[in-house]
Amino acid sequence: MIANHPEPEQIRLENVLLALGNPVRLEVVRTLALQGEQTCNALRQDVPKSTMTHHWRVLRDSGVIWQRPSGRENLLSLRREDLDARFPGLLDTLLAAFEATR
Repeated sequence: MIANHPEPEQIRLENVLLALGNPVRLEVVRTLALQGEQTCNALRQDVPKSTMTHHWRVLRDSGVIWQRPSGRENLLSLRREDLDARFPGLLDTLLAAFEATR
């Protein structure tokens, strides 16, 4: 596992909201919520790798995703259980609001 994954009790609401306040990061979370664990390349789309690395770091450091190495790739997964336990309904509400604006 890559460093900087906060323990569940260390996940702070303001960090989660800051991380999910960016449309690119919210789209990553939406994809992970719908499709499960993904490689970094599968989530990159047309965004430069260096920019996505920043977005993944923000999501990881805020406690929204897990990032783990797998060969030459990193796999990303949503920390849904931790987020739902810490902030019940928050993730579903944010994802529903995001879907409504698409």
